[in-house]
Amino acid sequence: MKRIRILILFCLSALITNAQNIPYGNNSATGNYFNVGDAKLYYEVYGKGKPIVLLHGGVYGYIDEFASFIDKLSPGYQVICIATRGHGKSELGKIPCSYQQRAEDAYKVIRHITNDSVLVLGFSDGAYSAFKLAAIHPELVKKLITIGGGDYPKEGRTGKFNYNPEELMKNYPDLFKGRVALMPEPDRWRESLTNANRMYNEDFVSTETFSKIKCPVLVMGGDRDDYTKVEAMLKCARSLKDAGLSIIPGCSHVVFFCDFPAVWAPIQSFIERDTVK
Repeated sequence: MKRIRILILFCLSALITNAQNIPYGNNSATGNYFNVGDAKLYYEVYGKGKPIVLLHGGVYGYIDEFASFIDKLSPGYQVICIATRGHGKSELGKIPCSYQQRAEDAYKVIRHITNDSVLVLGFSDGAYSAFKLAAIHPELVKKLITIGGGDYPKEGRTGKFNYNPEELMKNYPDLFKGRVALMPEPDRWRESLTNANRMYNEDFVSTETFSKIKCPVLVMGGDRDDYTKVEAMLKCARSLKDAGLSIIPGCSHVVFFCDFPAVWAPIQSFIERDTVK
């Protein structure tokens, strides 16, 4: 519950303000849509330069959680922020929810924006989508950063995810009133959560995906993450062909809210080494 309270606090802060007072996730000046076939997905683009794609977390997550990253990256990169279907201003569509489906959505939006290869940074749900994206489209992803993601096998799970509108709205009304207000199909929020629950409970991302990733990867997370344990991040890193592991002490799942400077330092080094090459 502590992790959730921290996440909600910072999500609420991000909705109101950021270093440049830009309404990330609801910015009419840069926001746009792309139809991926059965849904219009919302995206925002900031800055110019080599493209870097940001894939946000699930349920509580949205583009605005990346405010600090966008502020840091946009002066030197083209920052592409994609809203997952069913989140914020993106439609839900009809395709069943899976990490591969999310990866394919991201691929279509990216290719609509650029023909270049890209760096990808994914957090939580976005980390697993990013793993899939790099595995399915190795020609697209030249470097990958994952935060709060690791080995997520099909076996050995305990408990079931059961997110629903009643509990979320009861426990965090300010956050989710804002989230629902952005949705083009607010009456489908329950359906979106049901789809997400099914994905969390049944889908998996493990060695079958990691073995196909060819690009360098930086696996990151907090040593107190209660969703993705350090052991899962370590197993993931060891399963990749070219991976580094950065564990931030004293932080839980939303590690960049806990200690952004400690998160940013290895990311900056990682992406700048790519630029030098």
